[in-house]
Amino acid sequence: MERKMAGFDYVIIGGGSAGCTLAARLSEDPAVSVCLLEAGGANKELLVRMPAGVGSLIKAKGKHNWGFWTEPEPHLDNRRLWWPRGRGLGGSSSINGMVYTRGHPQDFDEWRQLGLTGWSWDDVLPYFRKLEGHHRVHDLHGAEGPLKISGGESDSPFHDALIEAGRQAGYPVTENFNGAEQEGFGRYDLTISNGQRWSTAAAYLRPVADRKNLTVITDARTLGVVVSGGRAVAVNYIKDQEIQRVEVDGEAILCAGAVQSPHILQLSGIGNGAALRDVGVRPVHDLPGVGENLQDHLDIIMSWYSRGLKTAFSSTKGLRQLRVGLEYLTRGTGLGRQQFLESGAFVCSREGLSRPDVQIHGVLAIMKDHGRTRVKADGFSFHLCQLRPESRGRIALGSTDPTADPLIYANYLASEVDRRVMRDCVHIGREVAYQQALDPYRGDEFAPGREVQSDAEIDAWIRANAETIYHPVGTCKMGTDGDKMAVVDEQLRVRGLTGLRVVDASVMPTLVGSNTNAPTIMVAEKAADLIRGVSKPAALAA
Repeated sequence: MERKMAGFDYVIIGGGSAGCTLAARLSEDPAVSVCLLEAGGANKELLVRMPAGVGSLIKAKGKHNWGFWTEPEPHLDNRRLWWPRGRGLGGSSSINGMVYTRGHPQDFDEWRQLGLTGWSWDDVLPYFRKLEGHHRVHDLHGAEGPLKISGGESDSPFHDALIEAGRQAGYPVTENFNGAEQEGFGRYDLTISNGQRWSTAAAYLRPVADRKNLTVITDARTLGVVVSGGRAVAVNYIKDQEIQRVEVDGEAILCAGAVQSPHILQLSGIGNGAALRDVGVRPVHDLPGVGENLQDHLDIIMSWYSRGLKTAFSSTKGLRQLRVGLEYLTRGTGLGRQQFLESGAFVCSREGLSRPDVQIHGVLAIMKDHGRTRVKADGFSFHLCQLRPESRGRIALGSTDPTADPLIYANYLASEVDRRVMRDCVHIGREVAYQQALDPYRGDEFAPGREVQSDAEIDAWIRANAETIYHPVGTCKMGTDGDKMAVVDEQLRVRGLTGLRVVDASVMPTLVGSNTNAPTIMVAEKAADLIRGVSKPAALAA
């Protein structure tokens, strides 16, 4: 039996980084009604609040993590790769590494050059400033926004040594990756406030949870959007093993992320008509770009044993892990306030580039397989990823069962350029690691190991070990009228339908050169104004 709910002006599907932001902004108007549907729970547990909990959240499928797997990757030894995605309020902002980077200004100017009016750097900067409650006093940052952004608290000498090693290797040093110059080695801004993870659930949703015009329904898995006469009229979901239906009086807004927004559209009969028929879904609206244009940052982890460094291993070994949790729970102090990743870099793999094409995250631990394989030794790691891959993948519907996982074909390293840049990452990592500044702390090379030297050996190691660093985008991309693969227009409206938008990382036409959480929140902030017909943030209007 299907239970029906009264209609809402806005029905938001997905309470993640974009969904929480949009629900809070749209419900600022007491004259409208907003319903937020989230498949997971409230995400209020200690493990989510505590920054040091990230290692446990990323590696395990469960109530906080969808825990997807790709299909066998043809250019990565046919391995299936682990794809964590956040589940519950806050979405991936509740399980990510809490690194706050906005991307390079040219990334957004490129969107404008594709014909997307309103998405240049000058257009989006006010929305970054609007969302920020930033610890830096700077004209490029906002201080009053809901998302609290802090510097790191670690007193480990590793972070300063890494930055100095980058300088010794001939790279710039930057004071602020989100400031005037992204390129260089430096310290990351973090979405941590007073020692707590500051997800979009904490920043946007919980402060307004008592609004009478905002209804939040957790543990509600969306089954599909109902389209009638070319318009989204309802959303079906399942809760407590009962199918329920919420009517859409105004707009349904998909905020389920780069994996699940296209999946929900496909389940709803919106996508490539021939492909949908092959699976057994009746096409409602033929839109061939749904699920296509998948882009992600492929990552390698280079690691060294350490000496004279207290790293995540020795700090949390045995009963010390329990003590870290108890100290954080009882006093809010100690290593639980840290995520062991506070320094890194944006660098160019070769001369002549107008912006960095490689990002480095320095981690005070030996990382392997997303932390799923515990290395019982002190050490440090460099995550190195290519920022602008040429390779494109897709999200496909594999079953009419709405609870079955979508098929993920990331198609990493399909391009020779991508293979070359990932090979360069290994050379860059070694160039930095063997500088004098890291001599006091560096032991033997753990991965890839000194025996891996030739291009062929490096390529083989990459194929056997590279993984995602959790930045999929593009599967419901924005595009102009002439782009047959565009899913949404520059207003984020699904092409050919009314009353339906997509607002999340899936709308990005190209992958930005940074972590993607901040740009996703920016997209939601801007979308709120697009929906309300506002040209720019009122508080920042000239």
